[in-house]
Amino acid sequence: MANFTTADIKALRERTGAGMMDAKKALVETDGDLEAAVDALRAKGLATAQKKSSRTAAEGLIGVAVEGTKGVAVEVNSETDFVAKNDRFQDFVRSVTDVAITADSDDVEALKAKDYPTGGTVSDKLTDNVATIGENQQIRRMKTVSVNNGVVVPYMHNAVAPNLGKIGVLVALESEADKDTLEALGKQIAMHIAAAFPQALNADGLDADLIERERAIAKEKAAESGKPENVQDKMVEGAVAKFAKENALLSQLFVMDNKTPISEVVAKAGKDAGKPIELVDYVRFQLGEGIEKEETDFAAEVAAAVKG
Repeated sequence: MANFTTADIKALRERTGAGMMDAKKALVETDGDLEAAVDALRAKGLATAQKKSSRTAAEGLIGVAVEGTKGVAVEVNSETDFVAKNDRFQDFVRSVTDVAITADSDDVEALKAKDYPTGGTVSDKLTDNVATIGENQQIRRMKTVSVNNGVVVPYMHNAVAPNLGKIGVLVALESEADKDTLEALGKQIAMHIAAAFPQALNADGLDADLIERERAIAKEKAAESGKPENVQDKMVEGAVAKFAKENALLSQLFVMDNKTPISEVVAKAGKDAGKPIELVDYVRFQLGEGIEKEETDFAAEVAAAVKG
């Protein structure tokens, strides 16, 4: 006779997210010991989690948090958008972001080793989530910005929950100006960043490989023009300069009027406030950018499953 009830099965499922038959089997194997059954399912879940780790996780959520003069953005990936809507997953991203703001670096492995609010480490909780939810999940990246005196302003484009969404932005403004003034300016710049997708704060910060790629494209176009070599050289330098201007935040044209460089927007705000304002850093995380999603043939998957 079984030493457990349907209520025990229900409790085990609620604690682990396991299916009905898996929960029942675990209780049978552990003679009704609920804690042992939880451990048994976690053990099986850990094996499942390892198997799932090869799957592409390109969905998920960006989390942002600000504490005092410091802010952090974290990207946590899942395999499907469905999981990103799961309360458990959202709570995890929110908690990990809160933990990240206490970190001393942007090292994801160091973040995973930190204590999780409900016990264990962030890594432990991540593995448990994979086992319980049934999808691969990864903490992909994090970035911290801070100021000595001023504000860090967070912005989430199309938020799915407070400070959670698919495009997260942080703007760091150094200034002794009124905080409300800085917050308002930071929000406008953050919205610009979300829309304009700058590649760096200024031209000097642009990736060298990115610049060389643009230079190569410009050279090819210039060569096709058939113009003299000295003219081609000027065409190339002009194209590279234009690219740098359009992709560095401070030289981008403000999306609100499409004519004023961001550097001038900041300078004018400082003049109006009576205190200099400096835009010292920013973060723009867009979910899944740079990840190549797996293309799957659903019919082939079904055929393979039928064949066993």
